[in-house]
Amino acid sequence: MLTLFTFPAYSELSVEEIIKGRQAIFSENYKNAKRVQALSSELEFEAAIELMNKMSQNYTKLIDYFPDNTKEGFDTEALPIIWENKDEFNALMQKASDNMLTLASVIEDADDIRGTLKKHMWSSCKACHSKFRMPH
Repeated sequence: MLTLFTFPAYSELSVEEIIKGRQAIFSENYKNAKRVQALSSELEFEAAIELMNKMSQNYTKLIDYFPDNTKEGFDTEALPIIWENKDEFNALMQKASDNMLTLASVIEDADDIRGTLKKHMWSSCKACHSKFRMPH
């Protein structure tokens, strides 16, 4: 028996659900990035690549998690510049997604695993945080 689960359209979610949803996705990606680094350092590429693919999917999902009505509230750390430069932000999310797929395709053959992770994974995190997220 096959059970299908459906999720409400983003427009049907509350502001709180959307903001907390995007926070959860970013948090998951950060945890996965740390795990990718550890797995790659241990040459456990199969498990690392699975996480890279999941992160790629998450970055693509995030594009839909910034509607205009979610600029404030619920401890969002998103800066207003996201909505002022929405195309740039969306392009950065897509680039982060693409970078994860590239990383998945090159990590096993990388001579410098740490440098490859920095180039394809951590640089995406930094690019977004430095412009679109409140400093910590």
